[in-house]
Amino acid sequence: MTARAAHTASPSPERSVETVGTPAGEARVTWHRARAARAVLALGHGAGGGIEARDLAALAAALPTHGVTVALVEQPWRVAGKKLAPAPKTLDTGWTAVWPALAEPGLPVVAGGRSAGARVACRTAKELGAAAVLALSFPLHPPGKPEKSRAAELDLGAAAGPLLIVQGGNDTFGRPAEFPAGYEPVEVPYGDHSFAVPKRAELTQDAALAVLTGAVSDWLAGLGHASARPGGRKG
Repeated sequence: MTARAAHTASPSPERSVETVGTPAGEARVTWHRARAARAVLALGHGAGGGIEARDLAALAAALPTHGVTVALVEQPWRVAGKKLAPAPKTLDTGWTAVWPALAEPGLPVVAGGRSAGARVACRTAKELGAAAVLALSFPLHPPGKPEKSRAAELDLGAAAGPLLIVQGGNDTFGRPAEFPAGYEPVEVPYGDHSFAVPKRAELTQDAALAVLTGAVSDWLAGLGHASARPGGRKG
């Protein structure tokens, strides 16, 4: 059994922070709750940053208005203030131990994350019974080493249920065209591994993030886990 303690992190009742004990140490969940939520989207961070990443923050801001509660999960190593992420097995252990808290609202839980967090979501989705999997900036291979493919982890995610990949057009960890047959990532034009776009790009940073949040919102609506956004796809 995991130890848990919750406290409100802001005056808004829609946002709260919960600490969850895991075998790897204390994890932390920052909830961005939707009124009349249809689903929970759980998002893990990458190996080089936390839940402040621009894509995670953008989804947490956008999706609750479409009936999706977003839970940003901080792995124990990050909560402890360490600079280096542990081995994949330890990341999976931390994520798996947090899952009961994510499922407690009694809603379908979509497993997701960016970079290393996307890998964790793919590896564990079937075991945990995730409703779907969202992979943001999936690190298909180390930069400059396409022969070291991690496509097998995508296969695990796809085996668990619906899978959406959102990838920057200039992601050195794997551009959209590099993904194996059968996988068609949504491309964020000009985006790098962090979905940052150059200042001289033909779209602004805000527009690039709107591509990402719109694609995720439409996908969730098509699965029945979100309300359709104005002008968005409904299926």
